Amino acid sequence: MTYDYVVVGGGTAGSLIAGKLAEAGATVLVLEAGGSDRNPLIQMPAGFVKLLGVEKYMWFYQSTVQQRLGGRQPVVPTGRVVGGGSSVNAMVYIRGQATDYDAWVEATDDTGWSWPELLKRFKAMEGNNRFNNDLHGVEGPMAVSDPVHLCELSRAYVMAAQAAGIPFTPDFNGPRQAGTGFVQMNTKDGRRVSAADAFLHPARKTGRLEVLTGSLVHRILTANGRATGVEYSRDGKVATAQAGREVVLCAGSIATPKVLMLSGIGPHFHLKETGIPTLVDLDGVGQNLQDHTEVPVLSFCNGPYGYFGQDRGWNQIRNGLQYLLFKTGPVASNGVEACSFFNPDDLSAEAKIQQFCVPSVYLEPGTTDLKPTWGLTINSCVLRPGSRGSVRLTSDDPRQQPLVDPNYFEDPEDLRLSIGGVRQARRILAQTPLKGMIDREIFPGPGKDSDEAIAEHAKKFVKTVYHPVGTARMGREDDPRAVVTPDLRVKGIDGLRVADASVMPTIISGNTNSTTLVIADKAVSFMLQR
Repeated sequence: MTYDYVVVGGGTAGSLIAGKLAEAGATVLVLEAGGSDRNPLIQMPAGFVKLLGVEKYMWFYQSTVQQRLGGRQPVVPTGRVVGGGSSVNAMVYIRGQATDYDAWVEATDDTGWSWPELLKRFKAMEGNNRFNNDLHGVEGPMAVSDPVHLCELSRAYVMAAQAAGIPFTPDFNGPRQAGTGFVQMNTKDGRRVSAADAFLHPARKTGRLEVLTGSLVHRILTANGRATGVEYSRDGKVATAQAGREVVLCAGSIATPKVLMLSGIGPHFHLKETGIPTLVDLDGVGQNLQDHTEVPVLSFCNGPYGYFGQDRGWNQIRNGLQYLLFKTGPVASNGVEACSFFNPDDLSAEAKIQQFCVPSVYLEPGTTDLKPTWGLTINSCVLRPGSRGSVRLTSDDPRQQPLVDPNYFEDPEDLRLSIGGVRQARRILAQTPLKGMIDREIFPGPGKDSDEAIAEHAKKFVKTVYHPVGTARMGREDDPRAVVTPDLRVKGIDGLRVADASVMPTIISGNTNSTTLVIADKAVSFMLQR
């Protein structure tokens, strides 16, 4: 069957694009490798924690050996479900700093990617339950709301951060990002609102939208220099889908370059060694991988503070009933209710670190045999990492995972800023009222105060913040490293666009989901101009 558009990936970007195209009168097929998003745990804000380690809902990409991390191979997970990351993330609503987008204008020579222009789209899609001003909208389909539940550790963290010199801010998406406070989330009435909830599912009523889950796209089909459809497998059978207008890649910053290269679109030298004939020689495909990383400071509490044990026994029953009856309580929390943005070198300057307050003991599996208990984890994330990695194929078999090299700490500045984040976390832990709730620091641990000791800790425990971007970056037509043009068309082939986080030339300062939605919204505008 032929559709107007075939959208590869039903995640954050794919949900918006497919929904808006169908609402505009086009016929759309969405091919999503994962399954349905109708698991009740997805709808509960706290439920995603139970899904982060579940293969049914996540891709787990094993990174290549990271020499700067002592040979570690951290896992880079991404969403594998309708709604993608927006169905399994912590729902934190952050748009980055206005100056982030200056680099996008510089890369594209297109002021349409400037902050003032993108702000119009942020506002139009936003349905905020507190702010209604020049920076926020209230009538959009993407709900944004304050936390329904705040635990005592989150409150104590924000108060202690102020005592440590970080001023309180009521709005991380306000005139200035820097400050400490409570996050807003993509929730409404205590329930997650994913991109699928906001855009994809409402468009099903048009009768012009079809979503096929469990569909792994193998490659783009082409004829006479134009994308005509895709080949995919579903239920063990290989099939094709035809696109009368365009194929739109929205598979994310790891799978999108994989599909491009499997289709012969990528660096000729790499395609040749993988045995794939080159259709379009594009050096930038799979390059420019950027990701936010975080380094933890972990402490045990001296009492039953935070969320340890809230999902067990009587607590689980009580909390579950409270949520089902009133949509309140711990189940209505995203588990990351408070954070800070700051520059560890100068607290009065624009932020270079985003610090998350996690009211529990939270470390990556396999990094320690520490037993869970009441505790607090403060994670410091470098907002604009200088390190650049890559995505490469292992073979021409689409069922094989690609080689993901995040190249963490390639840029020494990333490590230096991480050390500064650890030091600021310790200063916060030493302030009232938080210090009265802390028993002792576990990691990095007592006596580990030198830059060298903290660097060793950072290399051992650094992890992804689940924000890979940049592997099919946009740029000027004459930029040899750009994969897509400013209107998101893949260079050298007609009828093919990329519209997900992989097109970001540089990562934004904060959680990437809302910016990915704006990229998708721009893509729809480009497609409907025809």
